[in-house]
Amino acid sequence: MEFYIDTADLKEIKSAAELSILDGVTTNPTILSKQNLPPKEVIAEINEMVNGKVWYQVSSDTAQDMISEALEMVSVISRPVIKLPMGLEGLNACHALSKEGIDTNMTLIFSVSQAILAAKAGAAYVSPYVGRVNDTGWSGYQLIKEIVSVYETQKFNTKVIGASLRGTHDIVEMAMLGARAVTMPYKIFSGLFHHPMTDIGRNQFNHDWKEYKEKLMSQSVEG
Repeated sequence: MEFYIDTADLKEIKSAAELSILDGVTTNPTILSKQNLPPKEVIAEINEMVNGKVWYQVSSDTAQDMISEALEMVSVISRPVIKLPMGLEGLNACHALSKEGIDTNMTLIFSVSQAILAAKAGAAYVSPYVGRVNDTGWSGYQLIKEIVSVYETQKFNTKVIGASLRGTHDIVEMAMLGARAVTMPYKIFSGLFHHPMTDIGRNQFNHDWKEYKEKLMSQSVEG
C-alpha cells in the first residue's frame, strides 16, 4: 500500500520524508492556497524534499488548459502525478496526458461509474472521497469496496487511493478493503505510530531494565 501525506506544509513534509515508508505528497488548490509562494515554487520545493511522487491538481476548466497547466508543472517534478477533476474535460485531459506517459489521478470520485470512466481514460489512480461520501449518508467504505471489486473483475490497472480520510481507523479499513494507496493529513499519518499500550509497555521495559542494571552495579560494588 502506498502512503501519501496531503499537505504543502514544508515542516510537515520534512518530518514525514525522514521516514522511508512515505511514498510522496499529494496537494490540491485549497492546500496550496495556504502557502505564501506561487504554486510552481511550492511544488518545486516539495519535489526537492521528497524521494517519491509529488501530486499536483490542475485548476483550469477546459481540457486543453488542464493539459497546458499540467505540462508546466511536470517540468519541476521528478515523479509527477497530475490530479484532474472528474468530468468530461478532466477525462479528456486524462486520456491525453496518459498517452504521453504522465501518471494521472482522477479526483472527486463519488460513484463506481465515475471510477470506471476514469480507468477507461487511462488514469493511474482514482480518488474516492470516503469522508465526504459518508457526509451524504452513503458509505464511503462500500464505495471503495465496489470500485476495488470492479477493477479486479475488469482487470483495470488503475489504483484506488482512499482520500478524505479522517482517522487512523480509516487507513486500516482502506487496507482491508483493498485500496492500493491512501493519502492523509500529517496529523493522521503521525497518529499511526502511537498507541497508549505501546507507551505503557515501553515504559515498563525501560523501568525493569534500569532496575536490572542498578542491581548488577550494586552486586559488583559489594563483590
